[in-house]
Amino acid sequence: MLLLVLGTAAGGGIPQWNCACPGCSGARAHPHRRRRHASLAVRTGEGRWYVVNATPDIGDQIEERPELHPGPGPRQTPLAGVILTDAELDHTLGIARLREADGFQVLATAPVRQALLDRQRLGEVLAPYTDVTWRELPGHGAEPLDGTPSGLQVSGIPVSGKRPRYAADAPDDDAWVVALRLYDPSSGASVLYAPALAAWPDRLQRAAAEADCVIVDGTFWDDEEPRRTGISSRTATGMGHLPIDGPGGTAERLAPLSARCLYTHLNNTNPLVDPAAPQHKRLARLGIEVAYDGMVIEP
Repeated sequence: MLLLVLGTAAGGGIPQWNCACPGCSGARAHPHRRRRHASLAVRTGEGRWYVVNATPDIGDQIEERPELHPGPGPRQTPLAGVILTDAELDHTLGIARLREADGFQVLATAPVRQALLDRQRLGEVLAPYTDVTWRELPGHGAEPLDGTPSGLQVSGIPVSGKRPRYAADAPDDDAWVVALRLYDPSSGASVLYAPALAAWPDRLQRAAAEADCVIVDGTFWDDEEPRRTGISSRTATGMGHLPIDGPGGTAERLAPLSARCLYTHLNNTNPLVDPAAPQHKRLARLGIEVAYDGMVIEP
């Protein structure tokens, strides 16, 4: 299994186009601090890749990774499809950018698929351009991505019923947001990817304990960050993101794990967007890393 980290930022990226907070201003002054929207590329075979979440940056993210470049045919691409963890715009707007492909797959849970087809109307929008195959993301048991028993397997672990704003009146379902479990039968390696966490259910804890690599939601450093920085009247947990630090924070859950643990999906207000912030050293003492754009992970 091979993973390419295509982006590590929360909604809006870093810098966000309409934001002059210290994190965004710092990224404009120091381009090496820039982060694209959180996404992974997962290799399922030689010259065959899936993208986890299709962000607004997907075109640039593909261009920045030679492994994802087209060829040798003029329109031959290694990108086979998209796996979705939720229906948020930051994770789905890039699907329309793939319309030039002859065809591709989208794996999503039932409520996410319905939101994209009924609310965003992506099926109707894309039908004149390309052939999109919509596949169910399994919630129980794992499904081979490319149909071969020995190939990379994927499953979704429901972690939240948080719906995107454009589907606020949609039916309740705990599979609106999932953590992905990627398993490679050939090596026995497994990865848990959860860029949005409103809760930490027991089933997620079990998957984290079994994983070789855990990459999770690092949107906010602490629960009061959104209110303290003025971006919201709600706390981090009120916005659907478990904070890193503090009682019940994810750092205390990750620290005892034997897996390699990393944070992704950083908001522009998170002090971790500054490489010199002391919070990095606090995480390092716990054996926890902060993922960066361009990172290559081979569990």
